[in-house]
Amino acid sequence: MKQYRKPEIKDVLIRDGFFSQRLETNLKSIIPAVYRQCKDTGRIDVWKWKEGMPDKPHIFWDSDVAKWIESASYSLIHNPDKEIEAKIDEVVGMMEKAQFPDGYLNSYYINVEPQNRFTFLKNNHELYCAGHLIEAAVAYHEATAKDNLLNIMRRYADLIDKSFGPEEGKIHGYDGHQEIELALVKLYKVTSDKRYLKLAKYFLDERGKQPFFFDIESERRGEKVNASEQLRYKNFQSHLPVRQQKSAEGHAVRCCYMLTGMAESAVESGDSSLLDACREMWKSIVEKRIYITGGVGSTRNGEAFSFDYDLPNNEAYAETCAAIALVFFAGSMLNIDGGAEYADIMETAIYNGILSGVSLDGKKFFYENPLEAIPEKDSFYKGSRAGSVRQEWFGCACCPPNVARFLASMGKYIYSLGEDEIRINLYVGNEANFKVSGVDVKIKMEAEYPWDGKIKIRISPEKESEFTLSTRMPGWCEKASLLINGEKTNLEKLLNNGYINIRRRWCEGDKIELYFDTPVRFVRANPNVRGNIGKVAVRRGPVVYCLEEADNGKNLASIFLNKIPKPIISA
Repeated sequence: MKQYRKPEIKDVLIRDGFFSQRLETNLKSIIPAVYRQCKDTGRIDVWKWKEGMPDKPHIFWDSDVAKWIESASYSLIHNPDKEIEAKIDEVVGMMEKAQFPDGYLNSYYINVEPQNRFTFLKNNHELYCAGHLIEAAVAYHEATAKDNLLNIMRRYADLIDKSFGPEEGKIHGYDGHQEIELALVKLYKVTSDKRYLKLAKYFLDERGKQPFFFDIESERRGEKVNASEQLRYKNFQSHLPVRQQKSAEGHAVRCCYMLTGMAESAVESGDSSLLDACREMWKSIVEKRIYITGGVGSTRNGEAFSFDYDLPNNEAYAETCAAIALVFFAGSMLNIDGGAEYADIMETAIYNGILSGVSLDGKKFFYENPLEAIPEKDSFYKGSRAGSVRQEWFGCACCPPNVARFLASMGKYIYSLGEDEIRINLYVGNEANFKVSGVDVKIKMEAEYPWDGKIKIRISPEKESEFTLSTRMPGWCEKASLLINGEKTNLEKLLNNGYINIRRRWCEGDKIELYFDTPVRFVRANPNVRGNIGKVAVRRGPVVYCLEEADNGKNLASIFLNKIPKPIISA
């Protein structure tokens, strides 16, 4: 079933006028800032916490530390740093000492409620934390070949496998916040242990079955269950079995993490019905429930999807983590179906929904990303997590380390690799080395993106070799040109599924030149989006522009355009 795979980070070195600066900021500012905040707030030292000490453990602290380990690990691949590696080893050592003999590893339950582990899965993020720790272990193993954290997490995963499943005596349930599913697939890929893939599938297949697991769990806790509580199960995507879910519902991050796990599990297990469900949900998101910026989750009520075309601007939640989760989902579907629509959404979310979540100096962050922001409103409504002013940190600090780990792993998304094909998904300057059709191939891409559509690509196989190089035709582009070794080529004849497929015998130094026309365009929303009637967005290439008082003066809502060319219709 699977057509393409992601490259390894070590095989793609980003050298780009736009992104190199942001990756440098990630390395020197964001990752250190996340570590410092985790240290100062007690998240790091929680593994040696004792009763009576300050900074009492919290139920999801482990996930923040795990994402820091993952981001720091990926940074080591191209930027070896003994000090960072030593910090990771220190945390791993604390985890190893804290781990229970049976493999259990969760700082909150180990220190606060050891007798209650796996009893409040709906709200306490227990398997969610386990999932992020597993992803951290996989990343650290990939970066350093060290297997100490991997072995720690395998022991924990083995315990989870012994504790959950359809067999009698096991817990027939799943976590309230999906994450463990996609992490277990990653663990399976590293270890080839099919138990982990089987367990990931179990968590997905069990979700939404009746009687509802969360009802059973609540009754065991002595809590009363009512109909309104069951209605809330949409926020956990547990209101229906996953194959029966036709629309993106509930908490946007949970939904997209779940869909990523579904897509990856479907590919590895050959489950076509699970993949069909992913496609159905993808359509729901991108056709009816996504902002032009790639933001998803329009309401702060549950950080959730609401209903079709409900995309208010000044109340938009559009959590930074949700944009990252959408890119994960899009990246998985891209490598399965191969359509450029997935890469288009991925690109939009990266430039407009993820990068917006961090300041240029890497020291402050957005949790939510509204499309209209009024600072006075944020000061009046104290409940805003970020609003129009970026913050150094949050009590619920999922977004800063998530930005860090995404930026550190961006090299995985630029290309997709097939047996005899290299696909270029994102136009980010880089130097890459791949093996295609048994031949080592070097690629050097120079890009003036996103400010200009000029792309130069040099292909250098170790020997003359025939394979396909496919480059994405951006969905926003209406006019483009292609030169192969200086000769103009009709790219329209090469277009298939949104990619320009160039198949030839490649020689040392072959050169591809692409030019994507990037005029300023006015984009009108689908007329069903009530908040955008009479409005247009301004877009150039992949970038959606923002009007600010610093440039345009007060009362931005009064600005109007005298003449608007026929706008593009956007769903």
